[in-house]
Amino acid sequence: MEGVTTTNCRENPMNKTDLRDAIAQHAELTNAQADKAIEAVITSITSAVANGDKVSLPGFGTFEARQRNARTGRNPQTGESLEIAASTAPAFKAGAAFKSAVNKG
Repeated sequence: MEGVTTTNCRENPMNKTDLRDAIAQHAELTNAQADKAIEAVITSITSAVANGDKVSLPGFGTFEARQRNARTGRNPQTGESLEIAASTAPAFKAGAAFKSAVNKG
């Protein structure tokens, strides 16, 4: 996002308030409007992925649900084997433009 200042992620990660402020500044919205926009995006992506849909934002990335098969794991404290049930997990795959922007530093 052009004109948006971010902090070093190792020292001070961006939180939801920082994101809201950056969106409000960049899109010339009030903080309340930016909060509503963030909530709408998060709710829409979560709902779509929970319903089995894939959400693709060209240049940014793709959100989807991935199936994990049942498997045998090991309790690290006791070394005892245990069965891990099959599950569905949310996943994100970064798009080319996003990867490129991150790699530029």
